[in-house]
Amino acid sequence: MKRIIYIPFDHLHRKFGALKGANPQADLIALVESARMTTGRNWHKERLFFLISSARHFARSLEEEGFTVEYVKAATTIDGLKIIEKKYPIIPIFCAEPSSFRQYEALKNYGVSFIDNDFFLTPRPLFQSWASEQKNYLMESFYRKQRVRLGILMDGKEPMGGAWNFDKENRLPPPKKYEGPPYLEHSRDEIDKQVAAELGHTSTTTWATTRKGALAQMKNFFDNHFADFGPLEDAMTSDNWALHHSLLSPYLNNGLLHASEVIDAAMKAFQTGSIPIESAEGFVRQIIGWREYVNGMYWFLGPDYRENNQLNANRTLLPLFIDPDKTSMNCMKETVTDINERGWVHHIPRLMLLSNLALITGTNPQEFLDWMREEFIDASEWVMVPNVIGMGVHADGGLMMTKPYAAGGAYISRMSNYCKGCVYDPKARAGENACPFTTLYWDFLDRHKETFIKNHRMSQQVFGLNRLKDLPELKMRAQEVLAGLALGQI
Repeated sequence: MKRIIYIPFDHLHRKFGALKGANPQADLIALVESARMTTGRNWHKERLFFLISSARHFARSLEEEGFTVEYVKAATTIDGLKIIEKKYPIIPIFCAEPSSFRQYEALKNYGVSFIDNDFFLTPRPLFQSWASEQKNYLMESFYRKQRVRLGILMDGKEPMGGAWNFDKENRLPPPKKYEGPPYLEHSRDEIDKQVAAELGHTSTTTWATTRKGALAQMKNFFDNHFADFGPLEDAMTSDNWALHHSLLSPYLNNGLLHASEVIDAAMKAFQTGSIPIESAEGFVRQIIGWREYVNGMYWFLGPDYRENNQLNANRTLLPLFIDPDKTSMNCMKETVTDINERGWVHHIPRLMLLSNLALITGTNPQEFLDWMREEFIDASEWVMVPNVIGMGVHADGGLMMTKPYAAGGAYISRMSNYCKGCVYDPKARAGENACPFTTLYWDFLDRHKETFIKNHRMSQQVFGLNRLKDLPELKMRAQEVLAGLALGQI
């Protein structure tokens, strides 16, 4: 063997990364299932099941291709590589650039040689070049540049459909009764069953653990959900846990699918004429815009960015994030229940329910970040650090986002059916029946008014405090709500 190719659990693609051009006669494949990954934190078992079973299936596929594969369990990745090196000494180890600062440093210090990471459409140096020229790191500016650079949804030099984005058209509330095409169910084989048994976990059938299953999931989305994706992409409903979302983020983030494959399939579907521009553009923006932007910002902002806490938020993580029975708020109970079941909810519950509540309660950003990392099936470090610290809880003081994504119960009432039958009234600010989101939204503005009055995108909301005749009562109720949430009684 001429080289050892180390494959992290988020590089599971034969045609990208270090495996591109790999030769079964010359390359030995190494995968390490580290105890740090499996037992180092309170990881959601469905997340662990997905990551481990996907890696073991991928290892099997490489063996079937003729590769010699060393799949070892060890305390850490480096310990695993040491075990493999004892069997194959004096062979250099290669790996595509890892997806986190921690793993990058560990592998670099061990002497691993890196190959450029091509699991994204935007090389890290290219993003660095773009970001270094910006006064404000606006995702929209990056996204438009991406559209032009990649030639996606363009009509010459102009955006197809006459607009760069169709956000305003893609904000419909959920229908009164949602009935959509069924989601795929993925049968479990012996590898799946073995992993589940080792974890003491009963897996769902929601997530595929093979390349074949990921491709089937992608086809199901483009065949059955793509056309209706856009208008309802921000909607939330207790009738359905995913509406028309693609459910592709786990496969993109562990490598079973590549962004180029997803975009190619999206454009092929759009070219049939059956997909509205609103849905096509909304989906494309998630893939070539947000996903690429967040990964780029993770590397651009550096390893210390995750420690930001510019709003001095130090409240301990609320019990309801762990146990949905610790709240009477219908929206939070439904959302956390869904997360506990399958490790996933779409981007609006993540932002406007989970992160919003962490923000307006003053929950410690690092505690909340750790929880999000542990719970979500697609929660790579590079995904969650910018999304939580920058967008979710505004802990970076506005470096990424120009304003905090804080909202009261009115938004939740408009974009979901959660408020129907809830014990709290989204329109009420004070009193025992007031929606905690509404009470805490105004209390949050009042607590940070000296900071936000300087923000041109927030000053109008801050001035709105002057119109609240019940502000003293609201502030008293906010203290009761915060105390009750801490006890799991609100």
